[in-house]
Amino acid sequence: MKGKSGFYICGETLRVCITYNYMNRLALLNRLSPLEQRGIIVFTKRDLEKVFPEENGKTMEKSLERMRQDQLLVRAARGVYVFALAIPRHRGWLIEDIAKALRPNDFNYVSLESILSEYGVISQIPVDRLTVMTTGAKGLHHTPFGTIEFTHTSRSLPDLLERTLVVNGRPLRIATKVAAVQDLRRVGRNLDLVDWEEVVDD
Repeated sequence: MKGKSGFYICGETLRVCITYNYMNRLALLNRLSPLEQRGIIVFTKRDLEKVFPEENGKTMEKSLERMRQDQLLVRAARGVYVFALAIPRHRGWLIEDIAKALRPNDFNYVSLESILSEYGVISQIPVDRLTVMTTGAKGLHHTPFGTIEFTHTSRSLPDLLERTLVVNGRPLRIATKVAAVQDLRRVGRNLDLVDWEEVVDD
């Protein structure tokens, strides 16, 4: 029997089964909450299609909009969504997770002003902006969590691996101090704020 809410209820003695035929509040919570426990709260549209394989292309768009209106999903950028209820618990590296989702098939790392301000190499602190070097296309993305600036690099993968570091728990690799300054110079950014005495990798 099909209920008014859009799911099927089949009853037998001492047994009731519910099969959702579209994305709704309960289904979303049941499927995304276990993923949050693994630290996954940012999803591309393709990711959500895998989480809800019963959705087809036409109904997926409507379902995503309905979940956004219900404040269960936040549209971070075109084709990228954040599990809204988990945001307070995962705000630390959220914008890096979004950057990773925007360039899933490219090599990306935090560099330029963002990482240099973390190192204390420049006094200027980017406000609500993440500067990312990528082997993919350059671009500027304004999200509810800050602006992500992608700058293209043509360096080889072995070179990029040598010039970057992995930080435990951080979604993106980060440039070394020297590499970040070299990136800054290479893309023609302002070097006036660089404290050259600090440009030494530990």
